[in-house]
Amino acid sequence: AADLSATTDALGRDVVSLVLRSPNPAPPPAVKLVFMHPAIDIQGKWHPDARHDRSLPPDWAGGFNARMIRAAPVWCLYNLAGQNRLTFACSDAIHPVDLRAGLHEETGQFKCELGLCHHPHRHVTEYRAELLIDARDVPYTRSLDDVRRWWEDDCGYAPLTAPAVARKPFYSTWYSFHQQLNPERLMTQCRLARALGCEAVIVDDGWQTTDDNRGYAYCGDWQPVRLPQLNALIEQVHAIDMKFLLWYSTPLIGQHSEAFKRFDGRYLEFIESAGAAVADPRFPDVRQYLIETFTTAVRDRRLDGLKLDFVDFFDHFKATPFRNGMDYELVAEATERLLNDLTTMLREINPDILIEFRQPYTGPVMRQFANMLRSYDCPADAITNRVNTIDLRLLVGDTAVHSDMFMWHKDEPVEIAALQLLNVLFSVPQVSVMIDALEPPYLEMIRFWLTFWREHSDVLLDGELLPLHPEGLYPIIQACTKKKCVIACYADQVVPMPAELPCDVFLINASSQDRLILEMSADLGDVRVETFNCRGWQQHRGTQTLAKGIARIDIPRSGLAHLRVKP
Repeated sequence: AADLSATTDALGRDVVSLVLRSPNPAPPPAVKLVFMHPAIDIQGKWHPDARHDRSLPPDWAGGFNARMIRAAPVWCLYNLAGQNRLTFACSDAIHPVDLRAGLHEETGQFKCELGLCHHPHRHVTEYRAELLIDARDVPYTRSLDDVRRWWEDDCGYAPLTAPAVARKPFYSTWYSFHQQLNPERLMTQCRLARALGCEAVIVDDGWQTTDDNRGYAYCGDWQPVRLPQLNALIEQVHAIDMKFLLWYSTPLIGQHSEAFKRFDGRYLEFIESAGAAVADPRFPDVRQYLIETFTTAVRDRRLDGLKLDFVDFFDHFKATPFRNGMDYELVAEATERLLNDLTTMLREINPDILIEFRQPYTGPVMRQFANMLRSYDCPADAITNRVNTIDLRLLVGDTAVHSDMFMWHKDEPVEIAALQLLNVLFSVPQVSVMIDALEPPYLEMIRFWLTFWREHSDVLLDGELLPLHPEGLYPIIQACTKKKCVIACYADQVVPMPAELPCDVFLINASSQDRLILEMSADLGDVRVETFNCRGWQQHRGTQTLAKGIARIDIPRSGLAHLRVKP
């Protein structure tokens, strides 16, 4: 039996409730909810798996599949002014959900679809889901944030609290060391990173093996083969007032590990290119092994946190039917149990435990088990890092959003290298360069911008965030509080200035020119202007008249202007 009902919530959004019931446990039938929406004043789409594609698809093109370990079930259509025209989302963020909003050519309407119940191996007597439909004329950022609140408050996905250090710069060993970790060189980087304002280090892949082939054939036993004095190293890091996080390839058990034969027959698949198998969390002894591995490491090594990689490999598409020894039918539900039990035990050991997840496993369910969410890997791709981190910011509230580790070629001009940092200013930056090998200009650049970030993280992370033109991959981003405003421009285009400005306005020129063109919406009169280049060297200090209309401010490329506006 199926029941379908609809109500309107306090914000004026429609909520459609679906209930499926069966007298005996059985797989729920596949269900598709379809509705039409007029294609009026709609120029772009947003969803957490869109990446660089913000185009409007036809209804015969594909959508995307959201599930617990991939993205989140929400789709947004907006206009060029950044106003919401239609946002719809699903309450079921655990099981697979197909979402699509494609233009129906015959009527000029968007055909919006929500496909549910992709779990033939699951036997239940009842299935419930809600479809949230928001057609309010509000900024797209508000509509998405209201979806986030709905997931938290109405759907029960309460996020894990992020301790203060989760919102401070980190040093990561991945791009700087890869698997060739050296304890003495690592401590050198930690001391220099701490002096730059980094408050934690993530020791990435390589600590568990002397193999440098970038595979995972030696994962699974998790002994510090390359760093045999790991506990002493952690003590040294703690002594300089830095937190220590350790990387794990969560579900991967390598073919050369002792654990590989132990769990024979309890894998979702073997990945030939990785030399490792994916453990099946539907087996309780698999979950127990993983939980004991991580909790023992945190307790015995006094770790401050874990970087849990490849959680998205726990994928239902790789699952076999339920059989003896399993206690869950669905991989997703077993994974949720694994992460819930693990997080509970880790917080008993350390209430301020730091747990990092990475896109794409960053949806509302996963926020219950991680307090740091990081961008997809995008080495030296500043634009992608900006898009990924802003996409995350729009859906995760107070959860700390981290950039992918930034890096650059050693011969990159310093103004261009600075773009790697400038593009992730509205997230928590992760540094991954050999600091002791940097020439003075690059060291000055990192020091200047990390100092700026720390001094203004209150507005960069907690101010009212407005990424303009999502259809253009956020070429202008602003964040404001009552006291200050930071506006970053990443393209050669006119920057619209807010009608009301606080006393302190910071303009970041991440464009290709040595100036920014502003469109002033009010006459500010004489304004004190101070500009700096990317290394923090002052270039100009004086007064400039900013009248309503178009104004030009000369700012070096990858530089900064501080405007002191009269109250």
